[in-house]
Amino acid sequence: MDSKASGVPQQFFLSLLCPMTAFYPATVQPGARTLPGHYYVSSSRFEAEIERIFYRQWFCVGRSADLAQPGDFLQVQVLRESLILVRDPKGQAHAFFNHCRHRGTRLCSELQGHFADGIPCPYHAWRYGLDGQLLAAPQMHEVEDFRREDYPLHSAALAEWEGFVWVNLSRNPQPFDEVFAPLQGRFREWNLSALRRGHRIEYNVQANWKLLFENYSECYHCPLIHPELARLSPARSGRNDLMEGPFLGGYMLLNPDVTSLNMSGQRSLPLISTVRGENQRRAYYYTLMPNLFLSLQPDYVMTHTLWPQGSDRTRVVCDWLFEPETLALDGFDPSEVVELWDRTNRQDWHLCELTQQGVGSRAYEAGPLSHAEGLLQAFGREYRRQMQELEEQSC
Repeated sequence: MDSKASGVPQQFFLSLLCPMTAFYPATVQPGARTLPGHYYVSSSRFEAEIERIFYRQWFCVGRSADLAQPGDFLQVQVLRESLILVRDPKGQAHAFFNHCRHRGTRLCSELQGHFADGIPCPYHAWRYGLDGQLLAAPQMHEVEDFRREDYPLHSAALAEWEGFVWVNLSRNPQPFDEVFAPLQGRFREWNLSALRRGHRIEYNVQANWKLLFENYSECYHCPLIHPELARLSPARSGRNDLMEGPFLGGYMLLNPDVTSLNMSGQRSLPLISTVRGENQRRAYYYTLMPNLFLSLQPDYVMTHTLWPQGSDRTRVVCDWLFEPETLALDGFDPSEVVELWDRTNRQDWHLCELTQQGVGSRAYEAGPLSHAEGLLQAFGREYRRQMQELEEQSC
């Protein structure tokens, strides 16, 4: 295949020939531009994204550790749909639409908790098991042909991977293992499923979710916008191994005198015990469409989970994950790590909000991409593919 004709970087095809992971600098094809301005501000486009992207793709909704015991639950809002995530007595996690099969009453109002005796409906006392089966429906035995087994809770597809919980609201979802095949074993050194949350910050960003994806995918802006980060990690050191499809990213180096990406630049917490060799000198950054940023450091992992709220609003949940042994240390204090990234996050969100204000102008035209913004072009291609707009070539 001709890489120029396909719009895919030549390095991508070369990497397929090599059995080992290969990393390359970001590149852009001639004439590469941003997405058109109305893609970021149109309410009708956002409604189309809900159906074509957020409900069709595997959407990250939490961590398996939040469903540690049978009966533990989370209630999450995936765009227009409320879901109950719960673990049953056999250890299987489920995602149920949050309404009773009787009259549609919302079953669960709490965001997190524990079901001690199934899932009750507060209206007429119908009760469901943790596997979604209807266990009790008072007086319904008097109704001819009523059978409890005909009225389980409606469920959504759910998968657990590397300690993350994912749901898919499509009626016929693409198999999770098939979608995530490019990531199989890629992050094994970080033993992600064993890590636990050490800190969380939530942000409400007045910007379109795609602007956050694009901002995370380049460090062209880093020297000017992130002085604290730029002194620790060279902005032009980025190399990428995933350059096409729903998963994009690669690594950046730590400066020679830096041992951790925190405020001091010096490690204050232990390395993740399974991270070895050159990965102790690298910081990896990946975007997983449609809503997860994964930042893998030698001594911690940071995640950003995006919860789009509208064409111009995105809630972001940022978690810092550590080994349980690190969390158990006397005096465990992640503040140096958290402060660096909280500053960086707020700097980024401010720029995303300014961009949101600008791309809505009637005079704005899609701008040219620099060679440091190759992943933005790749993101645009994948976005159009998921939106079924490949015939448009303006990205």
